[in-house]
Parts: sequence; structure tokens; C-alpha cells
Amino acid sequence: MKIISWNVNGIRAVERKKDLQSFIKNENPDLFFIQETKAKPEQLSSYLTENEDYFQHYHSAERAGYSGTGVWLSKKTFSENYKIHTGMPGWNDNEGRVLQVEYNNLDFFGIYFPNGGKSQDAWLDKLKFYDHFLKHVNTKKKSGRNIIWTGDLNVAHNELDLARPKENEGNIGFRPEERAWVDKVESSGWIDIFRKTYPDKISYTWWSLQTRARERNIGWRIDYFMTDAALLKKLKAINHLENQMGSDHCPVLLEIDIL
Repeated sequence: MKIISWNVNGIRAVERKKDLQSFIKNENPDLFFIQETKAKPEQLSSYLTENEDYFQHYHSAERAGYSGTGVWLSKKTFSENYKIHTGMPGWNDNEGRVLQVEYNNLDFFGIYFPNGGKSQDAWLDKLKFYDHFLKHVNTKKKSGRNIIWTGDLNVAHNELDLARPKENEGNIGFRPEERAWVDKVESSGWIDIFRKTYPDKISYTWWSLQTRARERNIGWRIDYFMTDAALLKKLKAINHLENQMGSDHCPVLLEIDIL
């Protein structure tokens, strides 16, 4: 099974540039999680909503042109007896950040975690979101579900995960509180699949558009796949598709033998 997560930074823009169409044709994912769709469903083309090869679902933000998540499920892989869940119990997910696919004994989550850099309130809300999601997914795991979760976590965990760690000490995305939360994630039994597979590899998933950072590979690794030890045994491959254009993020691809 091929699962891909990609923060597209505007799904209509990446479709308009034809990057999305060529990407789907070339990669043919079984499950495709999307972050930062920045659109309401009624604003989307038939390719994005009535695709002959995919079941397509979106969880949009109430605010226009902001946030939002989506998921595409291959009709060749998934029958129609899956369930889609949005948001989390006890959380007002009006920014469209959490999207879940329930299929047999498996739960897949695609999440767009908050950036937290706009204000002090936004920063505090980010930390609250982190904690709420971790409690939610831990509860799911304790109930016996097999879980993979992915998305833009908006944090570089360790110095290896960004090009200029010293210059970014204390900056949003690399603050001690955020990094400590990823420590807490791992202490809860979740495994960062890419870093477990490649303990010393330097590879990024996001580059600033303002400074042409991608050309110089001055990036951050902030897009992840997480699972537990049991499912990790079924791993076939994980890669950053760094040559895929269309967004300030690149897609992350996971191949795992679970269906």
C-alpha cells in the first residue's frame, strides 16, 4: 500500500499548474492525504471532487482560503465500506485540521498542525492542539486500533531536521516546547518512521519561498509519518519526494504491507 502526504499550499493552485495531475498519474497512491487545501468543496473542479479513480473527501476551514485538509482513496484499493471522520472529540476543528479514514481494523489520520506564529494566542493554541491530538490518538491506540498518522507537524524535532538550527533557536517550529512535544509523542510509543529508517540522513520537506531556499536546500523536515512498533514491522519504504514541485513542501511517501 502506497500512502502519500503532501502539504500542497493551495490545492487549486497546484492543480492549475498541472503539478497535481502529473503527480497523481506518476505516483498512483492508494491513499493520498492533503494539507492546506485552502478551498471550500464548492470551489473545486470535477477533477478534485469527482475523479474516476478516487473517492475524494475534504475538511475545509470556515475561513475562506485558509488551512483545510483532504484525502483521496483509490477505488482499486478501497471498497466503499470505509468511514471518514473529521475533527476530534472536545475540539472545535473549525480550521479543518484533522481528517481520519477508518477502514477495517485500521485508522489513518491526516493532520495539518497549527503554525502558531501569528500571535501569542496562536502559539498557545498550537500547544493545546498538540496535546489534544496526542491524547486523542493515544486513546485510539489503547482501544486496540492499528494507526498511522501523518501530515505537516510544523516542527523540526532535532538539529538534524533543519539546515540552520543555531540561527533558529527559539523560533517558531523549533522552540523547546514544540520539540519536547515530539519527545512526548515518542515516549507514548509512536515512531517517527523516516528518522527510525534513516537515523542520520539530512533531508527536508519544506523550504521558504521568500528566499529561494529550495534551490540552496536550506530547509526543514516538518512533515512526518508516525506509527507504532507493530506496524513498523510491515514497512517497505519511506521517502521524501524532493523533486516534486508545486508547493513549498514536498510530498512524503510511505509504502507498507498492511492490506
